[in-house]
Amino acid sequence: MSQNLPEIDVLFVAGFGPISQNAEDSSDFYVQVLGLPLKPMEGNCDYLLSENRLKGVKHFAVWPLSQAATSCFGTEQWPTEHPIPQGWIEYEVQDLDAATRILSEKGYHLLVANRTEPWGQTVTRLLSPEGLLTGLTITPWLRG
Repeated sequence: MSQNLPEIDVLFVAGFGPISQNAEDSSDFYVQVLGLPLKPMEGNCDYLLSENRLKGVKHFAVWPLSQAATSCFGTEQWPTEHPIPQGWIEYEVQDLDAATRILSEKGYHLLVANRTEPWGQTVTRLLSPEGLLTGLTITPWLRG
């Protein structure tokens, strides 16, 4: 174990985002499908940013792959037919039924659709174009 260094005092998550291998697919997913308020950075049209128009992270966690696999597939082993995600992100949505329907209609492969987890969160999960485990959620304790 590493020793906690008192000089390093993390205050909050300053930023998070996927690393895109296909800017068009990523833009379609995040801007067109999820409706995130992202726009190209001046001078770099493939770098999409929010400029503080998204509220901050309410929950940050290192999620073991075995637990993510159990949540998505009911088994501790991540299936070989799906890329192993390098990270996860969840978006709290107003209407999970509508969001799930839209993703399905647009042809995204849903790993989990409108499932209530044992801890009370309702979630739809899929892999983003970059392989980021993405959840659209209703999390009662995070709603004011």
